[in-house]
Amino acid sequence: MMRPVIRRLSSHVVDLIAAGEVVERPAAALKELVENALDAGATRLEVTLRGGGCELIDVRDNGRGMEAEELPLAVERHCTSKLPDDDLTAIKTLGFRGEALPSIGASARLFLTSRTETAETAWELSVQGGVVSGPVPSAGSVGTRVVVRDLFFATPARRKFLKTARVEGNHAEAVMRRVALSAPDCAISFVMDGREIFNLPPQDVRARVASILDVPEDGLLTVDEQRGPMRLGGYICGPGETRRTGSGQFMLVNNRPVMDPILRTAIRVAYRPVIEKGRFPVLLLHLRLPLDRVDVNVHPAKTELRFADEAEVRAFVIGAVGRALARSAGDGGGIQADLGIIGRRAASIGQNVPGTSYSYDHTGARAVPPADLGLGTSVRRFASSAVMKERQFAPGLAEPQQGYVTSGRVAQVEDGGGEEVPHPSVGGRQPEQPLGVPIGQIHATYILSIAPDGDLILTDQHAAHERLTHERLRARFAEGAVQAQALLMPEVVDLPHGAAEALSRCAEELARFGLEIESFGSGSVLVRSLPAPLSGSDVAGLLRDVADELVQMPDLPARQTDSLDGRFEAIMARMACHGSIRAGRILKQEEMDALLRGMEQHPRANTCPHGRPTWLKLDKDGLEKLFGRTR
Repeated sequence: MMRPVIRRLSSHVVDLIAAGEVVERPAAALKELVENALDAGATRLEVTLRGGGCELIDVRDNGRGMEAEELPLAVERHCTSKLPDDDLTAIKTLGFRGEALPSIGASARLFLTSRTETAETAWELSVQGGVVSGPVPSAGSVGTRVVVRDLFFATPARRKFLKTARVEGNHAEAVMRRVALSAPDCAISFVMDGREIFNLPPQDVRARVASILDVPEDGLLTVDEQRGPMRLGGYICGPGETRRTGSGQFMLVNNRPVMDPILRTAIRVAYRPVIEKGRFPVLLLHLRLPLDRVDVNVHPAKTELRFADEAEVRAFVIGAVGRALARSAGDGGGIQADLGIIGRRAASIGQNVPGTSYSYDHTGARAVPPADLGLGTSVRRFASSAVMKERQFAPGLAEPQQGYVTSGRVAQVEDGGGEEVPHPSVGGRQPEQPLGVPIGQIHATYILSIAPDGDLILTDQHAAHERLTHERLRARFAEGAVQAQALLMPEVVDLPHGAAEALSRCAEELARFGLEIESFGSGSVLVRSLPAPLSGSDVAGLLRDVADELVQMPDLPARQTDSLDGRFEAIMARMACHGSIRAGRILKQEEMDALLRGMEQHPRANTCPHGRPTWLKLDKDGLEKLFGRTR
């Protein structure tokens, strides 16, 4: 065989290779174009896609525009206006590499039309498969319009591996949502295949977050903390609002949309105690830090970062998000009950059977009667005052209060009486009680209470007490009060050399939680004890899982690894479950009241350790829909 000779690749092949790195799919091309528009100072952005972006990407902005002599440079590799002093340590713009337009032009049909505020006309330039034509005079308003047709026509192998138009369109929509969150002061219109996905005016951050995340504004928790030069802001949803995938998580670093594994890990650790396993939180977090403390020049896509101190960033984000989530039930954040039924008057439909109550969904189709949904037969009915006096209540259950709260007043139910008197929580006579006054149990499982504002509160007594018990156990573990269970025979676990070293570096930290290890030759670890709650666990499996995580993220504390912390959480949840009030137990009035007051004081009381809600609220609007007063 002849010896291969080193040769210089043609410029066309070089462009195609570069295009493969920058433009992986239509969504990547779209991201580069809209970021260029924002860097140009656009306050209005109109984006149109067809065929998931494979057939057409049309981006219009009202930014500063470009002069005719700048257009040929714009489609030449590594030409940019965003690095005036060649300083890669202080990058303030979204783009800076000068690769996007040349890469797109090398693999597609690119048409670029731009006009500055002082120019008499717009100028158009085209690049098709790397061949540049123009610029020539053209009609156009101030700003820039970029049209991309037949993406990857010059690289058919890449086009063959694209997904369906629907899948590619979903990726493009995710890009547009990230961009919309990073620029709330910019009006953005996004149309795909003739369908308007969203059309957003300039908004404040909270309103833009609510629009993009599709959550009510009052359901957003504010995050705003600072540590030294770092500041973390944004809005997160409580544990009652989760998704099946991570598509509802958006992160910005210095105004740049990113998908950084360090930040994702921090979010997962912070939410782990309050959401169900397999669910993902919904949030927007914006981390600001000095430009010289983060490197954005890691990958051509510019969605991955490298922090100067990853451990510091991770700890800061975990702490800030955890404190925002550590809200007691008294701070609000409960879950609004959605009964999914809207009653309508019989006269409006004319199809109800006399004596039977039906509900109707939003389409007008008749649903099952409320009784079949567990309503009506489940709720204890309140008898007249005469009957109440003669009624015998079940042992251990105090007589319910004979009062109904409406706008801070109680209507006393007495013989011949209907006078309203101020509710005890109004007027400063006793502290505000957001979870209200308990008036009884439903199925000996759910506590029914009336809040000071008149809303109905349903509390799962087992889930609520389980959370309070779990928090007490967590506090003990956090203080290091974890007993070690010595192994009868110390166990030797063989590991790759790097994994054994990672564990050895954390030996002192692991010992505080009852896991005592020591080096045992090259690539082996000797385990002398396990945490008492984890006794009986697979020692080798536990060590290997912890070591693998520490190798991947060496700055992550061992206690925060999924392998160790997840097992502790599972054990604590199991202990809390077995040590809590069970469903079906009849509670006394003072027991119900003590449980509600405890929830108002403890963090993370809105969900149980398994991530399920501990209490639901049914407000006036919900009741009026239920009874057919409103639709």
